[in-house]
Amino acid sequence: MELKDLAKQLYDAEKEHYQIPMLTVSNPGITLEDAYAIQLDNVSRKVAAGETVIGMKIGLTSKAMQNLLHVNEPDYGHLTDKMLLLEGEICPMGELIQPKVEGELAFCLKESLCGPGITIADVYHATDWVVPAIEIVDSRIKDWKITLCDTIADNGSSAKFVLGSHLTPIEKVDMRLTGMTLEKNGELINSGTCAEVLGNPAAAVAWLANKLSSFGIVLKAGTIVLAGALTAAHPATKDDSFTVSFHGMGSVAVKFK
Repeated sequence: MELKDLAKQLYDAEKEHYQIPMLTVSNPGITLEDAYAIQLDNVSRKVAAGETVIGMKIGLTSKAMQNLLHVNEPDYGHLTDKMLLLEGEICPMGELIQPKVEGELAFCLKESLCGPGITIADVYHATDWVVPAIEIVDSRIKDWKITLCDTIADNGSSAKFVLGSHLTPIEKVDMRLTGMTLEKNGELINSGTCAEVLGNPAAAVAWLANKLSSFGIVLKAGTIVLAGALTAAHPATKDDSFTVSFHGMGSVAVKFK
């Protein structure tokens, strides 16, 4: 099947909120390059429909998740303005299929990052502020049964995200030891430190800048980057509330209806 046809399958499934079978089962020859081409095709569809790309998300940043999908590097997806939920805004379940919640740090760039050769130091220099964030991931692939190519084609299994309101200069944050807690309906369900994200979330942003350079893409000033989950994603159902808190950096919350 043509890549554009596969992209259209995913695009329709996302817009109409239904699941489709794994792309890699019916199309076993799909490569990573094909998967990213499918993702970019659907980004173009969204832009043509009036959405604006405002950032990127990084996935598979923990060794546990990489081992689960038998890969040795992260992946990425695109964030648009339609995916952004304002803090306090309800997340409508009707727009989702099988959502899960992750806690992560978001970076806002004040300078562009153009790979290859971007280092952690470059990321520190280019970052304006960091903020607690919630990413709501969702898969258009049936029952979350995905391979790396499936999730890449599906925009990194991304759906929506929420940014906290407390902005912290990056030099004020210990990017390895800062702790995070994830609460569901007032109960602590997971915790971790920023070191879970490639040892340092800034390393994930550097990886992204270098990876994008192979596609001729620059991380531009003003871009928001979700650097990757500190803990496992947790399923969300109607009426659930989640709160993500980072030590010394405030918190961010979302409620599903």
